[in-house]
Amino acid sequence: MTKEQLKTKKIGVLLGGLSAERQVSLQSGAAVHKALLARGYNAVAIDVDRSIAQTLVKERVEVAFIALHGRYGEDGAIQGLLELMQIPYSGSGVLASAMAMNKIYAKLVFQAAGLTIAPYQVLRRGEAFNPSALPFPLPVVVKPSQEGSSVGVTIVKEQAQLQAAMELAFGYDAEILVERFIKGREIQIGILDDRAIGAIEIVPKNEFYDYEAKYTAGMAEHICPVDLAPELYRKALATGQAAHRALGCSGYSRVDLLVTDQGDCCVLEVNTLPGMTALSLLPEIAQKEAGLGFEELVERILAIASLKI
Repeated sequence: MTKEQLKTKKIGVLLGGLSAERQVSLQSGAAVHKALLARGYNAVAIDVDRSIAQTLVKERVEVAFIALHGRYGEDGAIQGLLELMQIPYSGSGVLASAMAMNKIYAKLVFQAAGLTIAPYQVLRRGEAFNPSALPFPLPVVVKPSQEGSSVGVTIVKEQAQLQAAMELAFGYDAEILVERFIKGREIQIGILDDRAIGAIEIVPKNEFYDYEAKYTAGMAEHICPVDLAPELYRKALATGQAAHRALGCSGYSRVDLLVTDQGDCCVLEVNTLPGMTALSLLPEIAQKEAGLGFEELVERILAIASLKI
């Protein structure tokens, strides 16, 4: 839709939600709502709960800007509802959102596309597990299959830590992953209009880029532009773009990579609804690498809102 068309519509900014990332979503949504108002749009902030369908009807929302993170917002659930209600929305569709959110299925897609991933094993709640049977050595990364913002993630360096890490991850999901720890630089690729627009390197003060580092000022150094050799930089951008497209994502995303000293670009995950807070990475990439201010970025994302089915 054109800017002129969108300014005749009522825009619902969907925020909050029911996931473990609710507080982050409230911040993202508030920033997006403020930006849309500043640009002259008729936008309303809507805190998503289980009566969201009725709220959308009551508010007469005509286009949805999804600023949700985690379950029920980033996993295809809200996208399916919006498709059913014939309300165009920002971001990826039902299938791409669901696959990107589920780290197990995402890995299968990345493998099929020829992308590099960390070796992993899937564990299911209630199944017997022999730690000595892992096909790769410690250290390992233990994570839930369907959480974002590093919720429930542990780096395990000693066998004695493994059980507690598994219990933490199983607290969020019935399926978890144990991945081989890959030592590398944490490089995030920004995608807009389905193409890579730039990259940023994260150097966390904690052991890895965990929840605290992501949402606490001063807990991570952001390096943009990244200090990579030109050929490796192009490879990282191409890898991020390929991961986005392999899942069938739409519009925008942020792809998390580990870039090793050997020049491998290991895909960790694709975030179909990346953070839009003051500390968020996609807005910083857009500003420093593509010259897009926050309000312009929000407007660009809104402009590609659509129905996908």
